[in-house]
Amino acid sequence: MTRPLIAIPARFSATTSALRYAAEVNARALVEAVWRAGGEPASVHPADPAEEDVAARLARFDAVLLPGGGDIAPYRYGAADTHDSVYDVDGLQDAFDIEVARRALQSGMPLLAICRGLQVVNVALGGSLQQDMGGPGHEHRHLLHPVAIRPGTRTARALGADKLEASCYHHQRADRLGDGLTATATAGDGTIEALELPSAGGWFVAVQWHPEDTAHQDPFQQNLFDTLVRHARFG
Repeated sequence: MTRPLIAIPARFSATTSALRYAAEVNARALVEAVWRAGGEPASVHPADPAEEDVAARLARFDAVLLPGGGDIAPYRYGAADTHDSVYDVDGLQDAFDIEVARRALQSGMPLLAICRGLQVVNVALGGSLQQDMGGPGHEHRHLLHPVAIRPGTRTARALGADKLEASCYHHQRADRLGDGLTATATAGDGTIEALELPSAGGWFVAVQWHPEDTAHQDPFQQNLFDTLVRHARFG
């Protein structure tokens, strides 16, 4: 059976030794999780949505995966100032990812959003972010911690669990939720760890953690990718 095409917006990398120059990349663990699920992962070049029709570009794919990455420019969610900890902001990356999120949700394409991806969707729908969770001891960096999933939600069904250990790497989190979004998972400190959009025409789940980190050994994490690919294949 032909593998469904899963569009994954590439991330800009300033240095990649094997390629000698700057590159566009995706995390190998992420790509391998999609492949294990039966999908064909395809990196998509971030181009200016003012010059390229993002909806037309996405039309050739069967699903979208918005991956992790650097921070979103605070002005995009109405912040007047930028916290000193904000890093790796790229205007083109922001513009492209936000438009991908909007178009995927509008068209009903299956969409899985991870870490920065969750934040992109929240901002795309008019939400805001807490720019910094409080520094060392408060942020969720290099951290494996328990997450409680709201039973009966799309997130819980996709994972096959109502609690799990999540691998996190983020210093920001969702603050005001975007239009129509609901929180479906939380960490012990109250951080929103998953979002859904009940009005979405297609399958959509966003998680703040990185399921690809442990998906090779944790079937609950792999279930997220399996569910994405299943919806890409069968709708």
